[in-house]
Amino acid sequence: MALQARPPLAVLFACGLNAVRSPIAAALFGQIFGRAVYVGSAGVRKGELDPFAVAVMAEIGLDISRHKPVTFEELDEWEGLNFDLIVTLAPEAHHRALEVTRTSAVDVEYWPIADPTAVEGSREQRLEAYRQVRDQLLARIRARFIRRGPGNE
Repeated sequence: MALQARPPLAVLFACGLNAVRSPIAAALFGQIFGRAVYVGSAGVRKGELDPFAVAVMAEIGLDISRHKPVTFEELDEWEGLNFDLIVTLAPEAHHRALEVTRTSAVDVEYWPIADPTAVEGSREQRLEAYRQVRDQLLARIRARFIRRGPGNE
């Protein structure tokens, strides 16, 4: 039986503006793990929290309406980048995470998750794109962080 690496104690989700994907991921992660693992989110640049992100999270009972987008630099100034793992959700965030961690022992993983703000159409079509992102993130979080017991193989 292979030994599993210890789970991270602090996880940062990062994307371009800290307005859609990373706050959604952080809220989902927090719902699953509570206070057992510290979770944060940041962006390369500072955006405004997206109302569609707030709406699709409210659909599943999570309120992210008070989230204030922050940049990597702001997070570093306020509390430091003391994370075991940074999960990047956009190429620019991945590059920034690699830059800021090049001299530290922080794991960086890239999860390519489409930006739902690029979807055009009716309100319902746009909401559906955000739901897909939410659901993809939830599936990735579960697959990556929830330990499975030994099977009956």
